[in-house]
Amino acid sequence: MNIPIIAILILAGACLVAWRAAPRESSEDEFVHGAGQVGMLGALALFGVDYFTSYFYAAGEMMSALHPHGLQRYAFIAVAGIATANLVFGGLYIYALGVFRDGGGAYSASLRYLGAGAGLIVAVVLIQDYVMTIVVSSLSGVDQLLSIFQQVGIAWYYHVALGAGLCIATWYLTIRGRAESVSVVVGMLTLFVILTAGMFIGLVVAAQRGVPPAPAEALVGAAPSLTQALFHLLTASMKGMVALTGLEAMSNGIQFVVDKDAPIVTWGRKHLPQLHGVWNLYSGAAGIGRLVQTSFIIYGSVTSTLLTYFAIRFNVFDGTNGMTLVGNLASIGFTQLDGGWLLYWAYQLLAVALLAGASLTAFQDLQAVGWRNVAAGNVPEFIAFRNAAGTFTHPVTGGLVLALLVTLAVRGKTSMAVPFYGVGVFLPITAMALSIRAHSAKTATGLARRGLLIGSTTAAILGMTVFFGQIIGKWDEGGWHAAIAIVVVIVLANLLLVAPAGYRDAARIRTIIRDKSRVEGHVGSLVTWQAMRMQEYRYQVLLAVSSAFAVLGVFRPMQLEKPQAAGSFDAWVLENLADAPDVPAMGLPEAGAATGKKH
Repeated sequence: MNIPIIAILILAGACLVAWRAAPRESSEDEFVHGAGQVGMLGALALFGVDYFTSYFYAAGEMMSALHPHGLQRYAFIAVAGIATANLVFGGLYIYALGVFRDGGGAYSASLRYLGAGAGLIVAVVLIQDYVMTIVVSSLSGVDQLLSIFQQVGIAWYYHVALGAGLCIATWYLTIRGRAESVSVVVGMLTLFVILTAGMFIGLVVAAQRGVPPAPAEALVGAAPSLTQALFHLLTASMKGMVALTGLEAMSNGIQFVVDKDAPIVTWGRKHLPQLHGVWNLYSGAAGIGRLVQTSFIIYGSVTSTLLTYFAIRFNVFDGTNGMTLVGNLASIGFTQLDGGWLLYWAYQLLAVALLAGASLTAFQDLQAVGWRNVAAGNVPEFIAFRNAAGTFTHPVTGGLVLALLVTLAVRGKTSMAVPFYGVGVFLPITAMALSIRAHSAKTATGLARRGLLIGSTTAAILGMTVFFGQIIGKWDEGGWHAAIAIVVVIVLANLLLVAPAGYRDAARIRTIIRDKSRVEGHVGSLVTWQAMRMQEYRYQVLLAVSSAFAVLGVFRPMQLEKPQAAGSFDAWVLENLADAPDVPAMGLPEAGAATGKKH
């Protein structure tokens, strides 16, 4: 076998660039990372890796709804739908970052504008979403690994074992802290961009050389009618629209982003001051989040279009030649170069690592919602533990355990896990759209108010359409299981809240937020208000249950202590903007009163 000198040089050069691009923690940044905050590259990596790696499975899921029926030539209609949805939802969350600057995403937005009941639903659905992100990403990584050996259809227990291994590896990386995670993921994403560009160049060369398409496969049944074709197109759009978790992830975890301008904004202010409106939009922590979310809009549309075009050109899809869609295209593109098999192997192994790394997004957001839910009484108190590196290790470990159980339950089959994933994405997006609509109706005026109302209503309708479309489109592949699961999860969440373990008084709320989670300032005040709102909801539910049993003649002695009124969001939070708010003045005891110690 000839030594692939050119391929080795290309790979070595790409690795060198990736290594140089990966940020490393300096001594002056040690405090920032220790507090759990990251800059532009860190946010792009930790909150965007899930979206970026959807490249490896979203287009394959989309085409799987079309090509068995001979409808792949209409796939660009589905791509246009996906691009439109990316634009609508991306714009929604870009605007929302200016409204909800303290994190919490759709959970915080729902509590503020839709009520505590809606907030509880969003909270538990987001947990399901993040767990399913871990499952789908890891199992997709397994699919890419098996594509190397053309063994995607291998026995299910191999998928389970390999998927579990990837979950555990990502969990370990997350536990070690954000700074190391950022360095690893940024380096891998840089290498991914370089090799993907090379793959598409190879595909263009292959098309010019007249590389023939793969043999046509037998259709599933007779040719579909117009109505059936439209349904398959809708289903394809739903399947390709499964990776928008990054939008909610960035909004949810914005408190983990350092509040300073990204380098590109600093450069722009200096060299292109006439674009001051753009630089103001992308300034500070919210601006970093908006840059990340803007990249999602562009990236998703471009990659979906390219993958769809070449999939149709070479007639390759998930399962063709025992490989995934991307595996097939990578094989064609890289083998146009002598020794390209080396680049193909490197690309597929990188895909495995990146898809495992996509779980980092979910693990980061499990941390972001974990301590908030503990304070509110939605999850047990032992979850609120933060180590010296700023990592909430208990939510991360809990997410790992749930992911392993789900991986086993779906028997390692990625397509069976996708409906659960899609449901968890679009219900919170819908809640965010409705919250922005309520906010706009309350605060905006004139033409701006009309535009915001139209835009947010459109986003809400589209979100609900996709929510139900994800279930209906994959009804026979597990969609009905997802519908049942989400109802069960919501009921269990309410039961846990009204149980004795869900009770939180003012002293306990402060201990969880300030002492256990080590969160101060405005964010601490925000979550305090959220927790008190949830305790008001808990009290109302208990009263309703007691009254319902009383109607039936069942009386059980209950001493319900009415919680302290949370009041309006504006009165509680917006009037306490200092970095260290006067907690006793807001009606809460000092930490010493909660713990028996004096400070």
